[in-house]
Amino acid sequence: MATKQYDEARSALEGLVHDGMIVAVGGFGLSGIPSNLIRALRDTGAKDLTVVSNNMGVDGKGLGLLLENQQVSRVLASYVGENQLFAKQYLDGTLDVEFVPQGTLAERLRAGGAGIPAFYTPTGVGTPVAEGKPEAEFDGKRVILERGIVADLALVRAHTGDTEGNLRYRFTAQNFNPLVAMSGRVTVAEVENLATDYLDPQSINTPGVFVQRFVVAEDQTKDIEQRTTRPRAAAQTERA
Repeated sequence: MATKQYDEARSALEGLVHDGMIVAVGGFGLSGIPSNLIRALRDTGAKDLTVVSNNMGVDGKGLGLLLENQQVSRVLASYVGENQLFAKQYLDGTLDVEFVPQGTLAERLRAGGAGIPAFYTPTGVGTPVAEGKPEAEFDGKRVILERGIVADLALVRAHTGDTEGNLRYRFTAQNFNPLVAMSGRVTVAEVENLATDYLDPQSINTPGVFVQRFVVAEDQTKDIEQRTTRPRAAAQTERA
């Protein structure tokens, strides 16, 4: 029986990446991002990528690596305020950006994975988000038509996986990773821990049917987007 497990992130992407493809990437900021697979994607040198993600990481980390390597031509995202290079490329006109309300982005990914081509939502009516989109009215409420997203390749990170590609996430990694995993024609996961047996079906977040390949994360470093600290003495004074 063919295995879904690959030895490293680079080999897990072999034969899957090409110029001009749509890549959906899980995570929120730097939390729960498939950092090893992102670096492997950078190393392929693929160009003219459309990236779908909640945001584009920060300068020098996460999806910011693809921007630095000038591999991205279009982005669909909700929040991009932490990446200065993103702002520069956008303002220079070298990066096409579609800002998508966060809930709408989540539903577009879920819809794509569920085989739903489009859906109506009131979010964005009367704003630039609605420009060029069909509009309708239901029960007296104006709504716009949003398209489901189907990615050529989806990259996700999970806390635990098994040999069938069943995945379980922890904490904030549960937000966009399950939706991204659904949306890909081909989904590749990196897992922090590989279970010795099949995961309990009741604890699975992403069934293995959505996952074609996976790798155990070689580098399990978890970067922090912003770290705010204060002197211990000050904290003790406040508690007193």
